[in-house]
Amino acid sequence: MSKTIIKNGTLVNEGRMYEADVLIENGRISKIDKDISDNEAEVVDIEGQWLIPGIIDDQVHFREPGLTHKANIATESRAAAAGGVTSFMEMPNTKPSALTQELLQDKYDIAAATSTVNYSFFMGASNENIEEVLKTNCTEVCGVKVFMGSSTGNMLVDNETTLNNIFSNVSCLIATHCEDESTVRRNHAAIIAEHGEDITAEYHPIIRDTEACYLSSKLAHDLATKHGARLHILHISTAKEIELFTNNIPLKDKKITAEVCVHHLSFNETQYATLGNKIKCNPAIKSPDDQAALLQALKDGYFDVIATDHAPHTVEEKSKRYIEAPSGLPLIQHSLVMMLDFYHRNELSAEFIISKMCHAPADLFRIVDRGYIQEGYWADLVVVDPNKQWTVEKSNVAYKCGWSPLEGRQMKGKVISTMTNGKWVYRDEDWTGLKSAERLKFKLS
Repeated sequence: MSKTIIKNGTLVNEGRMYEADVLIENGRISKIDKDISDNEAEVVDIEGQWLIPGIIDDQVHFREPGLTHKANIATESRAAAAGGVTSFMEMPNTKPSALTQELLQDKYDIAAATSTVNYSFFMGASNENIEEVLKTNCTEVCGVKVFMGSSTGNMLVDNETTLNNIFSNVSCLIATHCEDESTVRRNHAAIIAEHGEDITAEYHPIIRDTEACYLSSKLAHDLATKHGARLHILHISTAKEIELFTNNIPLKDKKITAEVCVHHLSFNETQYATLGNKIKCNPAIKSPDDQAALLQALKDGYFDVIATDHAPHTVEEKSKRYIEAPSGLPLIQHSLVMMLDFYHRNELSAEFIISKMCHAPADLFRIVDRGYIQEGYWADLVVVDPNKQWTVEKSNVAYKCGWSPLEGRQMKGKVISTMTNGKWVYRDEDWTGLKSAERLKFKLS
């Protein structure tokens, strides 16, 4: 029997910060109390540090299969562990895209062999694969992804009949990327006609503008309302979209939910001048007013979860001219410390951050026995030094692509150790080489 006691930590859990010991037995939390002792257990003293539930990131792109020159499940799950992320949900726009149950299973097989942390994968929807989508087992798969706007990959779903079929027949959670394709194409054509093809990233939020986001998000909202579907709109980036959501309904009773991503909270369009394509992403990082509105909406409860949309590309790809450079940036290793910046500025409490990065994703996706420090739950736990100061540098970036838009930035707060299913996969700021990842399971209600 494997036993570990984590002693003298400050637990950040379920809206409280309190001191307690945690006993882990056979991968699960068996006891939370003061002064736990067990002669058979390994004792790990973390006095002065926080113990939080493992972060659950509901939107990542790990690029495997087919795009592994950028990233793969092994490398990015290691980066996740270094960032305190113990569970991820990965998107279907790989090569080939996960548009059949067999291709989806291929990704699960890769993760079972190589992932450092827990995993799930979205089933992909297209204009032609509704029969495959309807085969999805909602207790084994996190949801169905619908690209209602083209991004990385060729998975645009813009057929009205297909969209109505998906929203009326899919019982799993439906997650959407919302940008109106005709608006984006019209804006793009107008900018190129006026300025030529040698434009820079400053034009990105003009091409992928507020109207494109709002029109598509409203369409998804209206389809979900019409058909009673479970809808989760990913990476909201504009102030205008906030009006589509509610903040006075308990999460367990919501059928339409939304997330905000760390980069839309942390960057704005004034930084294209210095970071250029490094912060080119879809939907685009927008104005300082949008950035401020997103933070306020998060505080006010309009956004249910915080995620990354981790989407790595190589330096060479990002160094191309704007019109050719792909969209997306690597973030999963740094999402917690980016949010701790708001904590240290007294913008958000530690309890609130943990609720949005750990508890709420577990509740929203109905994940079985994860997301909380509770007796009987899987021991997905993270030790954090909230005051450790350090600088993001190429030498400490774990992504396969080898870069971060945060390079040179001083951070306050550091993940020290990460436990997945009762095993330390990252300990004292280094990987242990252990793997104890499990496929996430989901409740139907």
